[in-house]
Amino acid sequence: MTGKECLVVGGGSVAERKALMLLKFNASVTVVSPKVTKKLADLADRGVLRVRTRKYRRSDLDNAAVVFACTDDRDTNGAVREDAAKKGVLINVVDKPKECDFIVPSIIRKGDVTIAISTSGTLPMASRKIRQAIERTVTKDYVSYTRIVGALRRHLIDTVPDPLRRKAIMKKISAMEVGDVVRRGLTGMKKVLDEGLS
Repeated sequence: MTGKECLVVGGGSVAERKALMLLKFNASVTVVSPKVTKKLADLADRGVLRVRTRKYRRSDLDNAAVVFACTDDRDTNGAVREDAAKKGVLINVVDKPKECDFIVPSIIRKGDVTIAISTSGTLPMASRKIRQAIERTVTKDYVSYTRIVGALRRHLIDTVPDPLRRKAIMKKISAMEVGDVVRRGLTGMKKVLDEGLS
């Protein structure tokens, strides 16, 4: 979504959640609604997103990659759906899975780790419960592990020309416990790696 034009039609709490989610992934967000939440107004004042304080117009879809229809007015959501279909813009009509081109999963993002959970739009509450359980499991150690092993992989690509040997070394690293890798840190792991290469 980075840099993509995303339209959110609606200005309430659901629209706010969708806009915040898009901003987490560095999308370019425009919100269209006669009224918006204080948070959306504050984000617009700071230049983080754009707000058009008026009713939806078909031209709002110009340049949009995706659109979220988040109003509490079925006619407006229906018009947005119809216009999006004509213009070939992917749409998510909130709480109407059958009217969506895509479903938004519940997302966990910690450092370079991103996990998406979906119940295919049938039970968002279950997605939230599953997300909460995974968030307790995916601790900051996993974020550190990902950073360390990612750096080791780049180091191997730079220093070991043979792809089969690199793969064998990465297999040994992946067999190590997360806590052991984190405890050693990048410097300690490079030392282990260099000793294994010599």
